Parts: sequence; structure tokens; C-alpha cells
Amino acid sequence: MGVSSEDSAPAPTLRDRLEYWIAAGTFGALGRLPRGVAVGLGARIGELLYFVAAPLRKIALANLERAFPDKADSELRSILRRSCRNLGRLLAEASQFRKLTAENFSDYVTVDDLELWRNEVARAAETGGIILTAHLGNFELLAYAHGLMGHPVTLVHRTMRNQLVDHMILDLRERVGTKSLPKKQAARLLIRSLRNKEMVALPADQNQRGNAGVFADFFGVPACTTPGPARLAAHTGAPIVPVFLVREGESERHRLVIYPEIELADTGDKLADLIETTRRCNQAIERIVSDHPDQWIWFHKRWRTRPEGEPKLY
Repeated sequence: MGVSSEDSAPAPTLRDRLEYWIAAGTFGALGRLPRGVAVGLGARIGELLYFVAAPLRKIALANLERAFPDKADSELRSILRRSCRNLGRLLAEASQFRKLTAENFSDYVTVDDLELWRNEVARAAETGGIILTAHLGNFELLAYAHGLMGHPVTLVHRTMRNQLVDHMILDLRERVGTKSLPKKQAARLLIRSLRNKEMVALPADQNQRGNAGVFADFFGVPACTTPGPARLAAHTGAPIVPVFLVREGESERHRLVIYPEIELADTGDKLADLIETTRRCNQAIERIVSDHPDQWIWFHKRWRTRPEGEPKLY
């Protein structure tokens, strides 16, 4: 899906242009560096975030304490610092995407269970497929790698305020055939994509507001979670398969990790089944985050929306 210009879109402001020049200039400068140098610099920039972003650090440490109440404060801070370095590496690696090809990407990305991955790709060609994923490791590379392997995915994209930066991101994704669906039309377009036998990738690890989510435990705490994967699977028959791209330590190499398909709850109670399937999705994400806590983005207010009557956590 190409980026279409909308007549109603406002013209870029001076602020928009300045932001774009800074983003494009930084991205371009990193992209011209040797990969190892760029990724090393990205890690340093990411760790700088740990020290300068005190409000975000406070949120992240509160989340870590909630998820891992038995870990010492020093360990939680170490996890967060490594998470910040991973985020910096992610941005630097994205600047290097244009250097990746179908021939060389396997130098940086391997598949844990290649036979399982091939089976799921073949199945998606018959039924469509729902990739359940999270903002973990290098999640942008997850979609890019699928495109390089000849199996591009479809994403839901929340349009950024700065249209110039937004288009820069979409153009990069589209180089390998990744489709980006506008969030406001996502439900209808995702159903169409699945009926067209496409693979859609849905990160389901962020807080939802109001009626947009259902409550399902995440690290033992009710978290307002998108029921999108469960609802789409029930509606279309497409399987939900958890897939994550995990960084190997603090290196430039990544592994595609695939978990068994999420079994849909089927008791006849549609709402209860939707919540139970969503809980199973949360379990899969909790498992990968528990295994690689230094690769998840802890700054997000994951437990912001609370059940009625519960106090705020942030």
C-alpha cells in the first residue's frame, strides 16, 4: 500500500520541516557509517536516554518493579540500561536497512525453528495469518526481514503528527513490500487482508483505553489489552502465531523466535472467549519479555487504564 497524499492534509509547518531535517539528517548520517560503528553509536545514544530522561526512567522502573517484584533495585536498573541501549541499536540498525538484501540479511537474522516458520508461512497462504508480536528486540526488523524472505507482512500504522517523518518511515517499510494500514480503518482492512491470505503483524503489548480493550493479566496485574488478534482469528479463522525477533545478547545478530499457535477459547460465551484468548496472547508476550526483559520498551505506561474502582498506577 503506497503512501497517498491527502488533499485535506495541512501543509508542513516550519517546525515539521526542522524535525524532518534533523531526523533525516541523523538517519542518513548513521546509514552512511559502517554497520558496527553505527550500532555502537546507537547503543551509546540509547544509554544517554537512561540518564537524561528522568520522568521516563521513573515510569520504566515502576513497571519493572511491578513485573519483577523479587529482583533487586540494582538489577532492575541494569535491565533498564540495557533496554535503552537496545532501543538505540534498533534506531541505528533501521538506518542500515537499505544495505540489507535477500542475499545478506541472514548474516544478521536467523530463524530458531525454520521448519515451523515455513509451515506457518504455507498455512498463511491458505488461510491468512496473524503474527502476534511485541515492541521487543528489533521489532522493525521483524517485518523487514519477512519482506526480504519473500513474505511481506501487513501492519497497522498510527499516523504521526509530522507527516514528513511519517512518510519517511512508511517509505522505508515499503521497500520490502510491507503494507501499512491506517489505524482508523484497521478493523475492516485487516479482515480484507486476511481474506486475501496475507500475514498481518499485530503488536499487542500496549495499553488500550476505554472500550478499545479488555482486561487480561500481564505479569499478574490486569492490563487493558487489545482483543484485536482474538477477534480477527474468531472472525476469519486465521491462526494466531506468536513471533518475536530477539537480539542475541548485545550483538548485531537476531533470532526469529516462534511459539506454538494460540488456541482459541471456545465455550460459546463470545465475550468470555474473547477475554480468555486475549489472556493467552498476553501469556505468550509475558513469556518472551520474561526471557528477555532487557529488550522490551519499559517506558510505556502498560497498566495506565485501570478496572473501574481501582486507583491509578502512574
